[in-house]
Amino acid sequence: MATSTLNKVPQVTLVFWLIKICATTLGETGGDVLSMTLNLGYVVSTAIFFCVFLIALVAQVSAKSYHPFLYWAVILATTTAGTTMSDFLDRTAGLGYLRGSLILIAMLIGVLALWRFTVGSVTFENIKSRKVEIFYWFTILFSNTLGTALGDFVADTSGLGYEGGALIFGGALALIGLAYFKTKISRTALFWMAFVLTRPLGATLGDELTKSHAQGGLSLGTIRSSIFLGALVIILIIFTTKWFKERSIRR
Repeated sequence: MATSTLNKVPQVTLVFWLIKICATTLGETGGDVLSMTLNLGYVVSTAIFFCVFLIALVAQVSAKSYHPFLYWAVILATTTAGTTMSDFLDRTAGLGYLRGSLILIAMLIGVLALWRFTVGSVTFENIKSRKVEIFYWFTILFSNTLGTALGDFVADTSGLGYEGGALIFGGALALIGLAYFKTKISRTALFWMAFVLTRPLGATLGDELTKSHAQGGLSLGTIRSSIFLGALVIILIIFTTKWFKERSIRR
């Protein structure tokens, strides 16, 4: 299969994780706009977002180099599709948050195992091969779907609420960051662990923003929250792109 000559993914920095958290939070609020606010339901919303994901994925894989807005558009597509797919499994299909999470964990491990068996390694940087890139994106899709279920399980089923869930997942991410700087644990393993955990953090933050006061949220609504988060993601992408460009010129 043809390969591209340039790396297709961004450098993993603190700003990368900030954008990822904002994008996953936007995925939660944006997914709920269609399924709940517009009352399209989880099946129709999933079909719409999955089509958007496939279109964005084709554009990303066809590109010959890294394009910031295209890359993050695919990330956002996986978070919105992941939100509605997870909600469909947990609520419409009646699996519940725990069983839904376990099934999605098995699917994520299966994709990673197939990636490892087929390619020989699982990477998160220096993505050039189209085969590797496709595995990369479907791993992200399943990780974001899993993250939604985990977030709902901790916030709702356990009774910790949205703030409690956000604190737990934020604390887990802080521990992974500490492990990155203080241990020799595989950087690849730490990356994918952090990638999965940013999604339930985003899910709980998104619910905190949109749910009513009676439900323990701030009652900002899905549309207003999505507009704010979308603007924030765009600003961070522009800032990061400009910063790296200026840095490369100085070198």
